[in-house]
Amino acid sequence: MNPPLIFVLNGPNLNLLGTRQPEIYGHETLDDIEALCAETADALDLAIDFRQTNVEGELISWVQEARSMAAGIVINPAGYSHTSIALMDALLASDLPVVEVHLSNIHRRESFRHLSYVSRAAQGVICGLGPHGYALALRGIAGILAQSEQD
Repeated sequence: MNPPLIFVLNGPNLNLLGTRQPEIYGHETLDDIEALCAETADALDLAIDFRQTNVEGELISWVQEARSMAAGIVINPAGYSHTSIALMDALLASDLPVVEVHLSNIHRRESFRHLSYVSRAAQGVICGLGPHGYALALRGIAGILAQSEQD
């Protein structure tokens, strides 16, 4: 039996991690985060499909793809958190468990970052814990999936 597949989706500018504002986002790269996710998923008996895009429509298409392929979604929507109703709608339509991740604590930053449309579609939100938040998000998805099997 194949392990449940989790889409780990990353939005705009996350390809610049390690060099973009390291005082906010840290020195780890997106490749470092992908390795952490792969290690965490393996320990949880999950499979991951890890992706990043700077294009809103592509991110939405991936969420729609997840509807038929994945058991859940971990998403760092980055700047689209605060602007994309279309992404929120796609996540809501997915009927999948969603955990939203942010490397920084969006509530300690500029006021426009305090609102996340994506949060309306998420079972949980993890922010401010850096790359470790991704590992926690995968643990959260694993717990949600285990609970749904028991129900």
